Amino acid sequence: MSVLDIFDQDAFSVTTMSDAMREVKYVPGFISRLGLFSSTSIDTLDIAIEKDAEQNVFIVPSSPRGGPGKTFGKNRRSMRKLSVPHFQVDDAIYADEVQSVRAFGEERAVETFQGRIAKRGAEVRQSFALTEEYHKLCVVTKGQLLDADGTVLYDYFEEMGEAVPAEVGWDLTAANPADGVLRQRATDLARSMGAALDGLPFSGILAIAGNGFWDKLVKHKEVRDTFKNYTAAVTLRQATVDINSQSVQSGIWGSFPLFDMTWVNYRGGLDVGIDDDEVKFVPMGVPGLFRSVFAPADYIETVNTMGLELYVKQFRMQNEKGISLEYQNNVIHYCTRPRVLMSGRSAA
Repeated sequence: MSVLDIFDQDAFSVTTMSDAMREVKYVPGFISRLGLFSSTSIDTLDIAIEKDAEQNVFIVPSSPRGGPGKTFGKNRRSMRKLSVPHFQVDDAIYADEVQSVRAFGEERAVETFQGRIAKRGAEVRQSFALTEEYHKLCVVTKGQLLDADGTVLYDYFEEMGEAVPAEVGWDLTAANPADGVLRQRATDLARSMGAALDGLPFSGILAIAGNGFWDKLVKHKEVRDTFKNYTAAVTLRQATVDINSQSVQSGIWGSFPLFDMTWVNYRGGLDVGIDDDEVKFVPMGVPGLFRSVFAPADYIETVNTMGLELYVKQFRMQNEKGISLEYQNNVIHYCTRPRVLMSGRSAA
């Protein structure tokens, strides 16, 4: 679109600039970058999840020759239908907003409509990125899909007919902890998770800790003793949070391997995060455990087409005073086996 040449002079009299800065907000994105969720596009507005009942696997008992044997029961399948939620942001840019306005970072220029649309679009995309992280974090740590106000859109424990695992307490402040107490706690958790996964493979366990849990964990005697007299003892000489590390920018304050788990201190923000004294345990490398499904937008041209991750539509206002903008996606993030999502809390 051509420049809106309404007036010749700039709205600002500034002719020289020493620097041009924008305040950029930090948007959490660690869970979204992990690659836990496999993405699929559909051309409908609903998804159907089919689940088999528990398999009939048992030790075959002996029986009299020529007599009846143990009956092998038939598995029963169940089907669940979930509607894909709709998320939309409406915006508008008026002609007066760009009339003779100097473009950001330039000494003399007239901003174009297209430039303003691109700038606004980048801001809206950040909101959708934040929404994606919020939804995926809720699925991974709570087994639920929550709306922006905390309303439960889907509780996958209920949808899948599975029980919520009991929260496990971690005593991280005992004055004289027993030797190996944390290792035993981690071992018990790994066994429980393996049992919950049944025959499904998993490559490891990710422990996502809140700030309070993390701070107590790294000060625990067993944790500190583990790193002493070992090549990783350098960890004890470093700050818990390395502000120069790439991990801080990628969504965590720090991480280290311990008890065959990867422990991370989640960096939240903008109402996205986990409770201060909580830790969430997630199995890694489980095929099909987490999924994202994108449905088509509610436009004439997108009927029966495969859904995209984000739709952007712009159209002129009827009075020709500006451009109306609409951003939307239609996506559902879910967990197929929420029973494997386990949690802990530092004991008081």
